[in-house]
Amino acid sequence: MTIKTFPENFLWGGAIAANQTEGAWNIGGRGLSNIDLIPHGPNRQDIKLGYKASQLSDTEYYPSHTGIDFYHYYKADIAMLAEMGLKVFRTSISWSRIYPNGDEATPNQAGIDYYTDLFKTCKEHNISLLVTLAHFDIPMGIVEQYNGWKNRETIDLYIKFAETCFENFGAYVDYWIPFNEINVVLHSPFSGGGLYFDENENREALLYQAAHYMLVASAKAVKSCHRITPDAQIGCMIAGGSFYPYSCNPEDVWQSMIDERTNTFFVDVQSKGKYPYYMESLFKSKGIQIDITEHDKEVLKQTVDFVAFSYYASRTSIADITRVEQNEGNIIVSAKNPYLKMSDWGWVVDPLGLRITMNQIYERFEKPLFVVENGLGAKDVIEADGSIQDDYRIDYMQQHIQAMHDGIQDGVPLLGYISWGIIDLVSASTGEMSKRYGMIFVDKDDAGNGTLKRKKKKSFDWYKKVIQQNGIEI
Repeated sequence: MTIKTFPENFLWGGAIAANQTEGAWNIGGRGLSNIDLIPHGPNRQDIKLGYKASQLSDTEYYPSHTGIDFYHYYKADIAMLAEMGLKVFRTSISWSRIYPNGDEATPNQAGIDYYTDLFKTCKEHNISLLVTLAHFDIPMGIVEQYNGWKNRETIDLYIKFAETCFENFGAYVDYWIPFNEINVVLHSPFSGGGLYFDENENREALLYQAAHYMLVASAKAVKSCHRITPDAQIGCMIAGGSFYPYSCNPEDVWQSMIDERTNTFFVDVQSKGKYPYYMESLFKSKGIQIDITEHDKEVLKQTVDFVAFSYYASRTSIADITRVEQNEGNIIVSAKNPYLKMSDWGWVVDPLGLRITMNQIYERFEKPLFVVENGLGAKDVIEADGSIQDDYRIDYMQQHIQAMHDGIQDGVPLLGYISWGIIDLVSASTGEMSKRYGMIFVDKDDAGNGTLKRKKKKSFDWYKKVIQQNGIEI
């Protein structure tokens, strides 16, 4: 037996998000958020994709309203994470818990107090913090009164929120991310940015316009963070995963290049301080004109300290998607890869893809990297003796950690690895609890029933040992 060890001070962590865990949707002065209007069930996807607006209905179940009640359980949950030995905890701040409508003159003190105590609790357990400011979260007041990220005014509302967070929580937070998976706004507009569209609107043009305003907001947040909390680092984040060409047909190879660029141009802007050359031709080919001012171009020159990404799966590109079976497991359209196995929810399992993605991102952007989400959504079974034998999760994580180690040996600087859904939470894609990622089980089902009791899975002790050894046994 040997141990593949990781660099000294490597940050082993776990992640959750406010919108999938906190619950307490109308407690403590919190306002309505976009996530609170996304139900579980047949209407979920159309609302997430911005094809139709949503209003609260007594006949729908909204998983975010209760989450896993992290709002009330956080002290006990953080104690469990400390027992696991976590070096860093990633979470997010509910924007509408700080500014309920989004445009108030002063923040909601109850929200400030809640997060202050949460972050203090982490520090008392010697757990570093990586905090996402907007994790698929925007107050509905901004959506309804300002048209959300379609409107340039939202930039200033966001910066007010960001600076409030830096000023109040900067003493506790070591790493910041302005937007979770910022590229997802192109694929899931309402969940990604609170956007929905009328039939007469140019959806694609407005998506890129909203993305631009988010990029300007991100750059301004970076500048504010460096000014207000100079000891902290602030990065950017995309939903990662390389695009493989389906075949060596040059048309498939070209399509994979287009798909890769569309997915990662955000990082070009955030790490290099300007739009890449190919975006101008892309906008021209689509007949899109973006409101980009000279002042915007100056603002965008403020670049990030590191590049973070989630990695669950690679994608496969083909020039004519109708020719082959599609991989339905992700909102990003992709051909089914015949060489890879899939999870219960149709996500391909590709550990080597993590190494490939690490190398491609670092080669292109030359910033330190941070894997801030990785994990396996699976159905867990409680055995007769009360245990949860999630060997499939251990196997998945072990393979990806090995691939990550290989990427580091390739020369890629990596700050840390953060397992997604370290505590079971509501799935962002499906709204289910049965799609479990955690190493800590939460007793709750897809309809919202359960005791919310927490229970360690087999993977809990396995990951604890990985952290203690700063590596994995092979």
